Amino acid sequence: MARTVAGLPEGARVSDYITLGVLAERIPLEAIHEILRKEGRQSQRQRSLPAHVVVYYVVALALFMEVSYGEVLRCLVEGLQWLGWPVKQLRQTGRSGISQARTWLGFEPMKHLYQEIVRPIATEKTRGAHYRKWHSVSLDGSTLDMPDEARNSEAFGRPVVSRGRSAFPKLRFVTLVECGTHVLFGAVQGPYERSEATLARDVIARLRPGMLCLADRYFFGFSLWQEATKTGADLLWRMKINANLPCNERLDDKSYLSKIYRSDKDRRLDRNGRVVRVIEYTLDSDKEQSASEGSETVYRLMTTILDPEAAPAAELAALYTERWEIETAFDEFKTHLRGRAVVLRSKTPDLVRQEFYGLLLAHFVVRGLMHEAALKADLDPDKISFVHSVRVIRRRIQETYATPDTGPFPPSGNCDTS
Repeated sequence: MARTVAGLPEGARVSDYITLGVLAERIPLEAIHEILRKEGRQSQRQRSLPAHVVVYYVVALALFMEVSYGEVLRCLVEGLQWLGWPVKQLRQTGRSGISQARTWLGFEPMKHLYQEIVRPIATEKTRGAHYRKWHSVSLDGSTLDMPDEARNSEAFGRPVVSRGRSAFPKLRFVTLVECGTHVLFGAVQGPYERSEATLARDVIARLRPGMLCLADRYFFGFSLWQEATKTGADLLWRMKINANLPCNERLDDKSYLSKIYRSDKDRRLDRNGRVVRVIEYTLDSDKEQSASEGSETVYRLMTTILDPEAAPAAELAALYTERWEIETAFDEFKTHLRGRAVVLRSKTPDLVRQEFYGLLLAHFVVRGLMHEAALKADLDPDKISFVHSVRVIRRRIQETYATPDTGPFPPSGNCDTS
């Protein structure tokens, strides 16, 4: 769902909250060193690109997807030098040295840094982040294209299309999104052939008591539902309209209680069932239907919240539309960060995975700054343009880190983006 509001009100600008050490501030150096130590990736000698600089470089690549490797490094080095880091000599590192440094780092440190750093950031004052006593999050998945290289194709696969195979190999990922801030946390990636429901088993471990998790109908399975409820979070998932959910007790708000079972045999014997509450409603207009998933008119939601007074059916039906927030977050992650870049840059599987976590960290940096600005201006973070925020961050980094000799980045259209 596209947002139409372009910026903050007069007197409050995202640029006011962007510091010279934008990456170092949001991704602390101490955290990087700790992860590198655990992964055995500290620079034991003075490498052409020390590991901690490579971490920041991978994140910077995501912020400047249309700029060449060398120009991104030059910008980063100027910024780190301004912060007092002894990195002047790194300016001379060529493309081969960059590739070697990224390969030596691998993807595991970036993955663990993402898992350590990226988490829900909403506070009690964050607008749009809560429903009653619950912290709203959504579960969903998507894919990313990567260069058409044999190793990528072998590691990740690609979908079958009507005329052979798709043009690019694809990485599949599943993630949770904090509805109020669009922070993507708990993400798990895998090959294209791995289903979203399978990947979700690792993602739901990031749910916590006090959260209310929204999810689409394709995620439901008895085992996954059970694993999600064990986290202490409450669930509000859409169900297929033909799901076997008989009405066992009608409630005052027209929702009803039912039971779900692991197998048909358990259902017949009425054993090991789990009580759930079901909410059914019909979309009122074609406009609403066109904004929904699929063509069904009747919606069926299932929740762990059994008390209609705690969460009335009409409110939960309205809340479910918040699940579409994740589509906006995916658009930010997949389109607005990458710009005109159709595919990821990386040509080997490990570097694809590394780049994936770099993208997630870059998205978190932008969203963190937007959230901070929204709190200062007492706004819903949704009212701030992600595209505008990314442009401001890029501009401030370029202007701050430019030197009289090198100047800012050249226009992206004139860059080597290989």
